[in-house]
Amino acid sequence: QPQLVESGGGLVQPGGSLRLSCAASGFTLEDYAVGWFRQAPGKEREGVSCINNSGGSTNYADSVKGRFTIFRDNVKNTVYLQMNSLKPEDTAVYYCARYRGRSYCDLMSRGHDYWGQGTQVTVSS
Repeated sequence: QPQLVESGGGLVQPGGSLRLSCAASGFTLEDYAVGWFRQAPGKEREGVSCINNSGGSTNYADSVKGRFTIFRDNVKNTVYLQMNSLKPEDTAVYYCARYRGRSYCDLMSRGHDYWGQGTQVTVSS
C-alpha cells in the first residue's frame, strides 16, 4: 500500500526557516511527481509547490516563490520542502501527495491519489 509521511513541521518565528520531509513507502517514488499542499483554518487547500519525477521540473505558488524550494532524493524516497523567510500567513497544515504522472507536476489537488497525514507549521512571534 503506498504511503506518504510528512515531518519537520513546528513553531517558528517570522523570518525563520523549516524543512519539511515527505517520506514515501510502498511504491517507487522516482516513478511519480509529487506535490506539497497546505490548508489553513477556514481556508481551502492550496497547492504550494510540486516537482516532477526526476526533479528537473518544479512549480511554485506565487505566494511562496523565492522563499520555498522543493527538491527530492529518489535514493532516499523522500521529497523535501525548504521554507525560508516564513510569514504568519504560511501557517497551515502541510501535506504531500503523489501525482498520477511523472514527467510534469500540477498544483491542483485533482490528479493526486495518495496523501500524507499532514504536518503543522505555525509561524508566530
